[in-house]
Amino acid sequence: MFHYKTRGTCSTQIDLEIDGNGVITSCAFTNGCRGNTQGLARMVIGRKADEVKDLLRGVQCRGGTSCPDQLSKAIEAYQQQA
Repeated sequence: MFHYKTRGTCSTQIDLEIDGNGVITSCAFTNGCRGNTQGLARMVIGRKADEVKDLLRGVQCRGGTSCPDQLSKAIEAYQQQA
């Protein structure tokens, strides 16, 4: 499990797993707007990480970022450490 500390959002961490085929198998947010973060996490499981990263990059909420944008950054960080 990869743990990403978020910046600039109500959520404080994203826990992420991506399989060898580049598919997100697990995603969970710590804190944040519970319904939104749970919904977002469920929507990305089973999807290609690169597609999700490109789709969510730059989505804004406040402070120039958002939980979806932070998820795109978490995916990128995960891929860089793999």
